[in-house]
Amino acid sequence: MAADGLVIVYTGGGKGKTTAALGMALRAAGHKKRVCMIQFIKGSWHYGELDSAGLLAPYFEMQASGEGFVGIIDDTSDRSVHVKAAQESLRKSHDTIVSGKHDIVILDEINYAVKLELIGADDVLRLIGARPEGMTLVLTGNHADPQVVEVADLVTEMREVKHPFKRGIKAKKGIDF
Repeated sequence: MAADGLVIVYTGGGKGKTTAALGMALRAAGHKKRVCMIQFIKGSWHYGELDSAGLLAPYFEMQASGEGFVGIIDDTSDRSVHVKAAQESLRKSHDTIVSGKHDIVILDEINYAVKLELIGADDVLRLIGARPEGMTLVLTGNHADPQVVEVADLVTEMREVKHPFKRGIKAKKGIDF
């Protein structure tokens, strides 16, 4: 593992994985650390963090590069479109990591991309191995692969106890997206 850098995994079925990573980005920007977040799945929707990321520039940048959530009600894209987008996100991630320009790289929903077989766990392990010394790599998304969990330094599993969606309350702007 890279000296001083960590591999951090936020996983599990509960809400808060991306939010935890964004909290870390906010904290790091306050210390003038350079952070890049690449979103693997969320690219086709508009999220509040896309706008707020610009407010933290030049310390925080976000790249939404997915095609939206795969296989949900409003997903009309062919699976091949999602695979291509995930492969492009993987390439962007590798280039960002090896550039050494960032202290922290967050790969949002990458665990879910593996679970959906858009990319492989071996791809994620190669990204981990490509980290320059001192870089922290944060991997979010449900269903973290056991091989990734094994090599990580910190793994936090979010567990749903209660969720308003189960009472028919829809996602709220500024809270959920």
